[in-house]
This record gives sequence, structure tokens and C-alpha cells, in this order.
Amino acid sequence: MKFYENGDGLTEPRGFFCSGIHCDVKGKRDGKLDLGIIYSSKPCHAAAVFTTNDIKAAPVLYSQSLILDPEATFHAVVANSGNANACTGKQGKLDTIKMGKETARHLKAQPQEVFVCSTGRIGVTLPMSKITAGIRDACEDVLEGFDGAKAFQQAILTSDTCTKSCSAIITTRYGEICIGGVVKGAGMIEPNMATMLAFLTTDAGASNTYLQTVLRKAVDKSFNRITIDGDMSTNDSVIMLANANTGIEVSTEDESLDQAFQEAVEAVCQCLAKKCVTDGEKVTKFVSIQIQGAKSNKDAEKVGRCISNSLLVKSSWYGSDPNWGRIVDAAGYAKVGLEFEKIDMFYNEIPALQKGEPIERNKSQWKSIVSQRAFTIKLDLNQGSGESEIWSNDLSEEYVNFNKSE
Repeated sequence: MKFYENGDGLTEPRGFFCSGIHCDVKGKRDGKLDLGIIYSSKPCHAAAVFTTNDIKAAPVLYSQSLILDPEATFHAVVANSGNANACTGKQGKLDTIKMGKETARHLKAQPQEVFVCSTGRIGVTLPMSKITAGIRDACEDVLEGFDGAKAFQQAILTSDTCTKSCSAIITTRYGEICIGGVVKGAGMIEPNMATMLAFLTTDAGASNTYLQTVLRKAVDKSFNRITIDGDMSTNDSVIMLANANTGIEVSTEDESLDQAFQEAVEAVCQCLAKKCVTDGEKVTKFVSIQIQGAKSNKDAEKVGRCISNSLLVKSSWYGSDPNWGRIVDAAGYAKVGLEFEKIDMFYNEIPALQKGEPIERNKSQWKSIVSQRAFTIKLDLNQGSGESEIWSNDLSEEYVNFNKSE
């Protein structure tokens, strides 16, 4: 597998086109790109995973309804930033339908062949006259074959400081298959899923059912492992489109191709997920929390999430303070029956605890490690074979200043 951590992302697979335009969703007249289209003239099979929040934005509910048909095909995604169209009542639902219909009309497709996504501020209705004009312009660009991959990446950003993309190419005995991806997300990030929009494209062919299985597994090993601030969004969506442009069909019947494809999709999702964490709102550290030796994987995940979401722990990371006491305390309130005298803990590979006994002579090394831009904290609970990994970051005073007002 060849892997590229940046680049055009979605248009790397053959037959996909993107655009990104400014339609002034927030009314600031700042020229910021804020609406984009992903388009394939060939019909695509698709898969999608959405937020588990009880409160779901109108675009999430709409797109969820489209993916229910296992035989459905799709041509496009329309996405805007600056306004989440969440908690906007009946008008929000009507506006979502309008976005899908307008995109389909300009692309000469059917409304049910267009996914709709929004991201931004909650509780404000969309400026639909601007949105519909933007859809017209964005559709014109993709129909003309405009190379708008980078523009689309910019159009979906909110508090992100940079665009995030990657792609993977696998060589099969039938030829090459490419999987491309982009993501936006920097705040309100908490597993199941993070507050983000992620899009994947591939020029392979596959059934909706197969793609759904592959995407769900990849999401569980990537986007569901990250947390920035413990807040879950109303708009989280991961959507994958497969247009079969290569003529290569992927299924479980060809085990080697199936495995290679799954690994590539997982690699793309993991790369994008880690980019979200490193670009978290005003963060300075990337921290991998590895839990081993739990009674079950579920217990390990509970422990990892409690540590990763602890404000005390995250604040100490920001201060480069190797405060293992806060970490062990957070692990304890996961309430999975930990026994302190069994716990081994490490900063990278440097022991902090061995069977509950502090290794004080290593204190200077702990300090050096947590002063780095990225590091790993590992806890071996020595109670079983359960394991989990969560990707997180620190909490800075700049985060509070950034989020104290919209």
C-alpha cells in the first residue's frame, strides 16, 4: 500500500470532482469558502456512520434516511460550514430537503442521490437564498471538471487551523485502487463520534452492505478512538462513496483483496482521526492513551476515556506536569474494579508505577516526556487481556478564551 498524508484526497480516486465556493453563510463578507460539492457522474454505492447524539441535526436525519436502502446509489454530497442547521425545527428539515433538491437539479440527478451535510453554529436557520446561489455555482464548477479538491477542503472548515486529507493506493492483480479522504473537526470532539465531517471516496466497486461493514470497522478503530474536549456534536457524519471507475469489484469472496481494501480504508480513517486531534482547538499536545490488561475491551475503553476526558489530567499535560496521581484517579472512577497494587504505568517506555509502587527516580524523565509535542501513556491493569487505545490532547487557557463566546 502506498500512503500519502496530504494532497487532494477526494479527487485522487478516478472519476470524482470537487468544488468549494464562498456564499457568505455567516454574513461576514470575508470571502471564506463555505459550501462545497463532491460529485461523480458514475453512480456510487455508499456507506455512512453518523453521530449517536439523541439530538441530531436535520442533515443527519435526512442523510440517514437515504442510506437505509441497500440498493440505493448516489452521485453527490453537498456540504456547508458556518451553520450546523441543528435544532432549527421544521424549517431546518425543509432547508435540508431544499439543499438536496437544488444540488440534484443542477447535477441532473435525483434528490435521493445527494447526501446533505452541515457544520457550524447550532440553533440558527440557514440563509437559504445564499445557500441556493452557492449550490448553483458549486455545481457548475464540478460539471466543468474544475479541480476543486483543495477548495472543498477549505469550504468545510470551522475552527480548524488547516485542511486535513490523505489517500491510499493498493495494487491488486486487476490494477490499482485508490481511497481518498478529507475531514474537518477541531472542537466538540468525543468518540461515538467526533464533531466532524469526514468524506471518503474510492474508484473501486462494492455493494452498500459491504462498504457499510468496512466503514463501521474503520470508524471504530479511528474516529471512535479520539477525544478533544468530551463534547459530542449533533452533526457528526462519515460518508464513503464508491464509483467503480476502475471496474474492480471488492467483496468478501476475494479474501486478499478484501483484506487489502479494509486495511487501506482503516489507514485513511486513522490518519484523518489523528489529524483532528493534533488540530484540536488551541491544543499543544497529542497524547495516546493505551490501556492493557483490563478484564475486557469494554472496561479498557472506559478507563481510557475517563483519563482522556479528565480536565485535571488534560490541564496537567498542558503544563508539562507528569501528574500520574490524576491519571490513576481518573482511571479509578471508570469503576471497573481496578486494584491499585496491580497497576503498571509508563510514560512512553519509562516506568512511573510498577505494581502500584511509584518509581520516583524516573521523575525527570517523565517531565521530559510530557514536555514533548506527542507522547504515550500506557497503563497495564494486570487483570485480563482487554485493551483499548484513545487519542487525546491537552487543555489550554486559550481553549477557554476561544470558546467562551460565539
